[in-house]
Amino acid sequence: MIALLGGLGAALCWACAALCASAASRRMGSASTLAWVMGLGLAMIGLPTALLAPGRELTPRIVGLIALAGATNVVGLAIEYVAFRRGKVGVVSAIASTEGVIAAVIAVAFGAHLAASTAVVLLVVACGVVLAAAHADPGHSSTSGARSAVLAIPVALLFGVTLYATGRVGSEASVLWVLVPARLFGTAFLLVPLRLRGELRWPGRALPLVAAAGAGEVVGIISYELGARHGIAVAAVISSQFAALAAVGAFVLLRERLTRTQLVGLATIAVGVAALAGIQS
Repeated sequence: MIALLGGLGAALCWACAALCASAASRRMGSASTLAWVMGLGLAMIGLPTALLAPGRELTPRIVGLIALAGATNVVGLAIEYVAFRRGKVGVVSAIASTEGVIAAVIAVAFGAHLAASTAVVLLVVACGVVLAAAHADPGHSSTSGARSAVLAIPVALLFGVTLYATGRVGSEASVLWVLVPARLFGTAFLLVPLRLRGELRWPGRALPLVAAAGAGEVVGIISYELGARHGIAVAAVISSQFAALAAVGAFVLLRERLTRTQLVGLATIAVGVAALAGIQS
């Protein structure tokens, strides 16, 4: 049950982050948006990490996993923000949402136990996520829509690796250590260079959006980490519901349409989550 709740919390936070980042990237560009998201995120976690995260936990293996999670997260977000700027949230999120299935497959490949009934339900939820997030993209040219879809494929792969590495670290070290690398890398290799070149755009009215995106990423990882300690595969697939939630949010806030296919997907997710809650309880 904890894995389920942790994944749901992460999905909600990441959906909010995706919507805010999408809106901000269209106002100030993907590079500046990601730079501010990472910089503000680092400011949020810097002091708590220095005070609360035990240094003795940083074994060579943990450091390697943390670095892997941080690097794949930053690169994945960089590509995702470019895709958000070119295409619609629902289309990009639909493909990126397969990160949960990818992480679950990696976990099982490395020895994680997954009951047959749980595996079937997770597959149903994953299918529902894709259906709920996917729809036509009439507001953009076919070329632009195709490019954003292609860009979302490596995002899913990178985020899948991020989820798995993050889940492994969380079982042995403080979640705070997981939060540092991506934000440190993003600040050092994106925010600072952009500032030095005079290309970093001040958020202005988009500041609340980038701040919310940064906070959503941080809180989402914490929630996912707590869930992954009790089951990486379950937490990973459930957290991928951020795509469905983002699609609903895009319908309400960005006036992107919900199709019948999306509604079927949302119903499928609801049934799957209810079944999973019964299995996990």
